[in-house]
Amino acid sequence: MVQVIQAQNVSLSYLEERFGLQVAENEEFFTEWFEGLPEITVLEKQYLDRVKTNFLRLVKRPPILEDAVKMVVLSPLLDLAGFYSEPFFIATEESIEIALEDEEEIIRGRIDVLVLQQQLWLLVIESKRASFSLLEAIPQGLAYMLANPNPEKPVFGLVINGEDFQFLKLTKQDTPKYAMSDKFTLSRRGNELYQVLSILKKLGTILI
Repeated sequence: MVQVIQAQNVSLSYLEERFGLQVAENEEFFTEWFEGLPEITVLEKQYLDRVKTNFLRLVKRPPILEDAVKMVVLSPLLDLAGFYSEPFFIATEESIEIALEDEEEIIRGRIDVLVLQQQLWLLVIESKRASFSLLEAIPQGLAYMLANPNPEKPVFGLVINGEDFQFLKLTKQDTPKYAMSDKFTLSRRGNELYQVLSILKKLGTILI
């Protein structure tokens, strides 16, 4: 009998055991999050300052639900990064299904936001409520990335909870490998949304 597993319930150890997923040890594997990042404009910084202010005001009255995170923080970032415009296409709540080779288990789930470019997955975004740890969201994001139908191309991911942001990269040639960026957070001084937007813009140029 086939067992259905929800993507939100998978762990890193499960993905390592069942899919052979490995951490990429080579620092050159994921340079896209820190090398050759584009500058952002003064107007973009002002807009991102307002986004941070809006979020910090929101957290004064918890609980902060996932939809609020997407509306207040994620949507402005995607807009500024140009992902609502050609040549990109946004899909939301996209269903995925991964069947293991023995077909005894199937992982199912729904991707919060999927950014496509010419039918290639560019970015898988998994957002969580503000109280949710990214450590719990990362396995779910990686499970979705493993479902990428274009194994010859790397796929990038972003997990967020409104306060924290972390980028992922996964390749599927031979052995599936992944790496993570540093974590960016709104709880520090300054505004690390600047770096988040810059990375999103860099990823947006990769397939164009």
